[in-house]
Amino acid sequence: MATDVQVPALGESITEATLGEWLKQPGDTVDRDEPIASLETDKVAIEVPSPIAGTLDEQLVAVGDTIEVGAVIARITAGAGAAPKKAEAKEAAPPPPPAAAKDAPADSAAQPLTLSPAVRRAVLEHGLDPSKIAGSGKDGRLTKDDVLAAAKAQKAEAHAPSMERAEPAPSAPAAAVVAGERREERVRMTRLRQTIASRLKEAQNTAALLTTFNDVDMTEVMDARKKYKDLFEKKHGIRLGFMGFFVKAACLALRDVPSVNAQIDGDEIVYHDYVDVSVAVSAPNGLVVPVIRNADQMSFAEIELTIADFGKRAKDGSLSMDEMRGGTFTVSNGGVFGSLLSTPIINPPQSAVLGMHRIEQRPVVMPDGSIAARPMMYLALSYDHRLIDGREAVTALVRMKEALEDPMRLLIDL
Repeated sequence: MATDVQVPALGESITEATLGEWLKQPGDTVDRDEPIASLETDKVAIEVPSPIAGTLDEQLVAVGDTIEVGAVIARITAGAGAAPKKAEAKEAAPPPPPAAAKDAPADSAAQPLTLSPAVRRAVLEHGLDPSKIAGSGKDGRLTKDDVLAAAKAQKAEAHAPSMERAEPAPSAPAAAVVAGERREERVRMTRLRQTIASRLKEAQNTAALLTTFNDVDMTEVMDARKKYKDLFEKKHGIRLGFMGFFVKAACLALRDVPSVNAQIDGDEIVYHDYVDVSVAVSAPNGLVVPVIRNADQMSFAEIELTIADFGKRAKDGSLSMDEMRGGTFTVSNGGVFGSLLSTPIINPPQSAVLGMHRIEQRPVVMPDGSIAARPMMYLALSYDHRLIDGREAVTALVRMKEALEDPMRLLIDL
């Protein structure tokens, strides 16, 4: 008797998802808890595990379909219930010629690989055979880094000079490209991208958005990183980055200006006595914002370790729904992509977001009147003017600037 595979619980307030990809096909054998499909929710991709070990009989929904929690998407027969079809096909097939049998690899009957959505995309993008790549993940599974390393090695090998390289076989002529041809491609928006679009437009339609700017001299932060980076990494096993300083500076400012850490709920204002910082992280399907819980109580090392873990798992698509939920304030670092200045948009129901940008040498008039080249960064604080007055927004941003230009303030709580 076949067992139904149902859409698992997706988290609080999430009732449906989109089938992003089938990881197993009808007739494939599966182990208990082995992923058979990938679902796209409003925030993350979630793999659907098999409830039993057996053979996948049916796929009841198609890629791109919207399905609700609890819906049946497939059926699996326990044990070898559906295996006879494969066995009959194998018996009916004529035996291979001796030469072919001699050359066939001994493990040709190995089970097909199970790839996460991020890994599958990387494999297709680089045109690699996943069965020929050694996996470094759990139980030998491939990670995106494994695929990227294999692609880099293949590219290096292709460009390496070799006297023994055989002449390439003539390939079929490529399809002729008409000069001046204009082409279009339509790609279905992922559920994550649809949600991002909806939430950002909601923020524009609902909040009274305004942005205030300042610049910060990063000399002291850069000197501190240079002086302590080796000791910090040796003790904590993580590099001392810029984000630790900015998150700590934001927590200091939000304590002094609590409205920037608050939110509007109907006709009430909700103030938080804690700071949960959402950090914008780039993922294969778009930007995600996992949350550093109680960031105001964390050390530099704890913040840096948490952010590094978020970044790695965002690329692998393994962030959980709980890690994406909530947040009272957001920090977004567009500087890693080269941005000089921007007006970040708030992440509802939050009321403010800090935008970081690239550091560049600019001439600055010093207190003694001299002009010096200093490593400067523009900061942008976007906020909901319904809740936060201009004075409060500017005060919060100035507090962050002061803490970054004199990091001792972070240590003595000024």
